[in-house]
Amino acid sequence: MSTHIRLDPILCDGHGQCAELLPERIDLDEWGYPIVSDEALPSFLTAEAERTIALCPRFALSIERRRAADAAGAVR
Repeated sequence: MSTHIRLDPILCDGHGQCAELLPERIDLDEWGYPIVSDEALPSFLTAEAERTIALCPRFALSIERRRAADAAGAVR
């Protein structure tokens, strides 16, 4: 099972604080909206990711847990 950050672009207003809180996995595009890395979160970043998600003012971020086959893009 791997852990990933998920962004709901409809909810996001582009406040940008997520990129400040978790720069290892979140960048900002030229308009200030987040670009979330699809890489699995290493265990040492899990607490920071959870904090970042909790502080999102629009609740646009969440944790997604994927099975290894799903993470590799396998079709069910």
